[in-house]
Amino acid sequence: MSMPQTKRESLLLNLGLSIVIPVLILSKLSDQLGAKQALLLALAFPLGYGIYDALRRRKFNFVAALGFFSTLATGGFSLMRLEPFWFAVKEATVPALIGLMVILSQWTKRPLVRTFLLNDEVLNLPRVNTALDERGTRPAFDRLLGSSSWLLAASFALSSVLNFALARYLITEMPETPAFNAQYGKMMAWSWPVIVVPSMGVMIFILWRLIKGLRAITGLKLEEIMHVQVETKPAPQKESPPDGRA
Repeated sequence: MSMPQTKRESLLLNLGLSIVIPVLILSKLSDQLGAKQALLLALAFPLGYGIYDALRRRKFNFVAALGFFSTLATGGFSLMRLEPFWFAVKEATVPALIGLMVILSQWTKRPLVRTFLLNDEVLNLPRVNTALDERGTRPAFDRLLGSSSWLLAASFALSSVLNFALARYLITEMPETPAFNAQYGKMMAWSWPVIVVPSMGVMIFILWRLIKGLRAITGLKLEEIMHVQVETKPAPQKESPPDGRA
């Protein structure tokens, strides 16, 4: 039975509208458009993409919502001409809030760790749940999810610290100036190698640890836990003997 296909986010479109185009606007058009207008135009692209993606997939995304309000806060802070320190605080607040919600959601019916790690497009959740019930290992699975929640929260804490440090290092000018826009654009460009890559590395380790634990408590193989197409080679056919010979 084929699984229903859900609309996936376009990574290239996300990168282009959330980082590449805003960075180009901030670095190249601040003098021509004016610092305030260039910043608002640059922020309009990630805001517009966030609204478009939410409407297209018709699915509430807690993390995307925080990113949406973070972008709005950047525009608001700039219009209020707040000190650069507060931009660093804002950059650190978003991942810190996500990490806090990951921890607090453990005691709710829908822990966020399931949203981040138990993706039914990657994991064969019905088969995993059946194996857990058959082997009576659901308590072990709950403990595995609990420890994964703390590791996931730690990854967001790391992201929060890196966000704050990067913003404090790069942003030193006051808003509504071309120099501030250039620094903010540089921070957006550096956020991937400095922040996203280490955080993704931690996330991959957590997912690897989760799958390893699932193999132990369910007795399933990797291709049974994940939606992996295993190619089977057809058995070689025996050559038929020539006519009239045994």
